[in-house]
Amino acid sequence: MSFFELRQYTATPGNRKALVKMMEEEVIPFQTAAGMVILASFVSEEDEDTYIWVRRFKTEAERAKLYKKVYESAAWKEDIGPRIMPLIDRTGINVKRILATPRSPMQ
Repeated sequence: MSFFELRQYTATPGNRKALVKMMEEEVIPFQTAAGMVILASFVSEEDEDTYIWVRRFKTEAERAKLYKKVYESAAWKEDIGPRIMPLIDRTGINVKRILATPRSPMQ
């Protein structure tokens, strides 16, 4: 059964706009090209620092394979990772693995 990652990030002060731009223009296209399924990207209406996105994986084996493909790539290690990390407060990262309920439209 597929599962999802609900990923919530806190942008470093004043950097949410830059974080969203980089996520939408670079990170999401890069990860999608590598085979990841990104379903959604959100910002909080209630505060100016929260960014949320959702990824779907068919199996744990697929997730592990795609994590390796993305996060161990030269492009991530040498280019994308070093540029995105200053935009994210590492203490404000919250990742939840979630499962769709039987009648959820998102499967």
